[in-house]
Amino acid sequence: MSSSVKLNGLSLSQMMRSIEQGEHSAEDMINACFDQIEARESEVNAWQFQLSREAYLAQYQDNRDFYQSSLLKGLPVGVKDIIDTKDMPTEMGSPIHKGRQPVDDATCVALIRQAGGIVLGKTVTTEFAYFKPGKTQNPKDLARTPGGSSSGSAAAVADEMVPVALGSQTAASVIRPAAYCGSIGYVGSRGEYSLRGGQPLAQSLDSLGLFSRRVEDIQLLRSVLLRQSLSEVDVSPKKPVQVLVCKGELIGETSVAMKDAVVRLTKALLAAGVDVIELESGSRLQDMVEHHGHIMAWEVCRNLAIESQSPEMLSEPLQQLMEQGKSMKRATYLNSLQAAEDTANWIWSHSDQVEIVIAPAAADVAPLGHDKTGSPHMSRPWQAMGLPVITLPGIVDAQGLPLGIQLIGKRREDDALLQIAKWVESIIS
Repeated sequence: MSSSVKLNGLSLSQMMRSIEQGEHSAEDMINACFDQIEARESEVNAWQFQLSREAYLAQYQDNRDFYQSSLLKGLPVGVKDIIDTKDMPTEMGSPIHKGRQPVDDATCVALIRQAGGIVLGKTVTTEFAYFKPGKTQNPKDLARTPGGSSSGSAAAVADEMVPVALGSQTAASVIRPAAYCGSIGYVGSRGEYSLRGGQPLAQSLDSLGLFSRRVEDIQLLRSVLLRQSLSEVDVSPKKPVQVLVCKGELIGETSVAMKDAVVRLTKALLAAGVDVIELESGSRLQDMVEHHGHIMAWEVCRNLAIESQSPEMLSEPLQQLMEQGKSMKRATYLNSLQAAEDTANWIWSHSDQVEIVIAPAAADVAPLGHDKTGSPHMSRPWQAMGLPVITLPGIVDAQGLPLGIQLIGKRREDDALLQIAKWVESIIS
């Protein structure tokens, strides 16, 4: 590897290979990440809490034999601040939980540590992973929102402060910030990963999410979280036979630039010999946006029963969501759950050969300002259906701002989705 390579810009897998081949040490990689944090954190504000360089290196050196022989080599991982860490506060973006110190790691954190990853710090989240923004700014344009709720994780990975990070998604909390900041964001099939130790928001919607800069890192972390070797699954790129294209207007408002991004990817797929079918859904997906909102409101107001006792410490949008859920009839909630199940079955009835759906990851590039996190409607239907989703960077608008496209797979067929994403990554990067 060339000595001019920017080490903190390598993917996690590339860092591991470089260490294994004796080109660089883990300390080289760690120091490069801290150099980037020191250069940029005062502007980006991705971290709610982080280890100092000295504390991180001491942790590595005190357990050097373990880390050198481990899978992840002692390399850094960011963790969203709704996910419990036994050695760092988990405050969930709310003053209600200021200074809260968990006694145990969340399962996903424990698995990362057991594989030899070191938690560099806790990344900024919106309030309880809902809509009230945190302090993070978009690394691609500091005047713009990074999205939410996994804003710190998306920004830290996109700005090359850390190679990978954990997040979560209930509406659009991984896919939208990944799209806005220009990183890869992946949301597993609902129920695919343990959520033990993560703040629940809406149990019928909550999913663990991962951020990286290369698809191979998502595949790597997936193997860690499932406690299986990469050799047990096929991780090679796979060209899809047939894809279903969902235009943004089938879901809601979409910019001209985002419409063009979908067209550009569609043309690239056609040029590569992929069969493309255009989805015609009438109002079905727009209805799913509303159904997702019903499910979320019903469950949030019941999950946050403790926090609801301190309304003066909750944002107005969160209070309104909880009031909506409190006044909702249970029949409405159950109807929306059934609609999500029915729509998921309908999506894949178009053709036996359709392997993925492609759709905008957001309505447009990241909006200017920091008082809001952008509209989540482009992710709501797929999240309500519990489908695995990944958004890939590589397409930009005339100003060079990221325009994320999401690939949606079949439930519990995450490995197949990631294989296709790896192939798509190669034609748009």
